[in-house]
Amino acid sequence: MALNRSALQIQNRRERGKIEDSRNVGGAVLYGVIAVFVLAIISSLLFSLLLRFTSLQESSLQFVITAISFVSLFIGGLISGGKGRQKGWLLGGMTGLIYSIIIFLFQYLGFDKLFDMQQMIYHTCYTLTAMMGGILGVNMKKTRNA
Repeated sequence: MALNRSALQIQNRRERGKIEDSRNVGGAVLYGVIAVFVLAIISSLLFSLLLRFTSLQESSLQFVITAISFVSLFIGGLISGGKGRQKGWLLGGMTGLIYSIIIFLFQYLGFDKLFDMQQMIYHTCYTLTAMMGGILGVNMKKTRNA
């Protein structure tokens, strides 16, 4: 009887640990995705002001906008990896994937357009960049606490 109780207690602890881990993963990814969109909104505002009040053309800023998109996703992955503290590649990948899905849904539902091949390549690279940020975020968090 005592053996059954202790086995049941161990099983309950494992199940609670899995639930807490899944909440931790969801929260970390949510923080990362929110960070990506906040950075995107801020950079969009800055670029719109630059385009409005200077003589710059949108075509001249294309490379800078793309670079800032990659940096935003890297930072989002970094934040999700730092919050999750384990499996940074998974957290960063989920952050990049959720970002891409949201953009795809916005484009498909709002403009009735699917991703073309160039956008597929960009979003694959975005996801890989967020994965790298997640890996670095987990490792930076570990060295800080050690």
